[in-house]
Amino acid sequence: MDPARDNVSQAYPIPNPRACLNADLFLLALVLSSPANSSQRDAVRRSWANQTRVQGFPLRTLFFVGSTQTAAAQEAVVRESERHGDLVQGNAVADSSPHGPKEETVLVLRWVVAFCPGARFVLLTRDSVFVNLPALGGYLLGLHRHPEDLYLGRVIQMEAPNRDPARPGYLPASLYPDRYLPDYCAGAAYVLSQDVVRKAYVASESIRAPVPADVYVGLCARKAGVVPSHSARFSGDKHIRYNPCCYRYQFSSAGMDGEELAAVWADLGPADAGCSLMKTYYGLVACKVLTYLDKLSFFSSQGNTDPGPVAGQ
Repeated sequence: MDPARDNVSQAYPIPNPRACLNADLFLLALVLSSPANSSQRDAVRRSWANQTRVQGFPLRTLFFVGSTQTAAAQEAVVRESERHGDLVQGNAVADSSPHGPKEETVLVLRWVVAFCPGARFVLLTRDSVFVNLPALGGYLLGLHRHPEDLYLGRVIQMEAPNRDPARPGYLPASLYPDRYLPDYCAGAAYVLSQDVVRKAYVASESIRAPVPADVYVGLCARKAGVVPSHSARFSGDKHIRYNPCCYRYQFSSAGMDGEELAAVWADLGPADAGCSLMKTYYGLVACKVLTYLDKLSFFSSQGNTDPGPVAGQ
């Protein structure tokens, strides 16, 4: 832990070292967010993040933001941090840089190792994702094994690296010679047990490929000998059409703006809606059908009649 704490003032303009003082913390949710997205963070605070316990076990939600570009923007982030006490800021390069996702990911892992080593599980997600903390927490509490070597999410398998130098995200064979990317959990939302956070952080020192953040975590996990576990209850990067019984079963839904988060939370809330097994089944069917129709409508509007396979489905 000591090396992870070195030069904290340079690596973390807002380190928030006391945000994780609860040694019995069951689940830490770290929400990745752009510094400018303060209104979206407020929407998350007022919706799914407005929970501190699941079945009596403590939860904590924090927002992880990157570097700002101006002094005024930094002052706004500092004021928000002072007002809410739930921000961590890492001094990573811009996302547009090929090394941006790697730097931010390493800073996130390093912060958890240094300042939140007592959290049993760590959820990494984005501010545009709805997360069902009661369902996810209940699932984690029900695991019939020790909470170790857990890397849980919507697993993407046998995805080919981008070898086209004209496309964003180009990954030359000189930097990544393998035919396929490693199995990895889609970055919209996934869970790591505390030991996997430490293993991935250590493994990150030897990973150099400029890949997206979620693929990078997959590379670190593979280096550490950790195999991702798939759960279809994570939506991956898909937005799931709202149905209350569906959302009470799903762990996540991506692509949610502030108004959608507020509307879903106002209808769903923390209370039990009395969804029977049959209602849950039909709710899931309705979610999947409507989501599929949304996808068809999107590709039709783009004039593409053959959308092709979607990774992870």
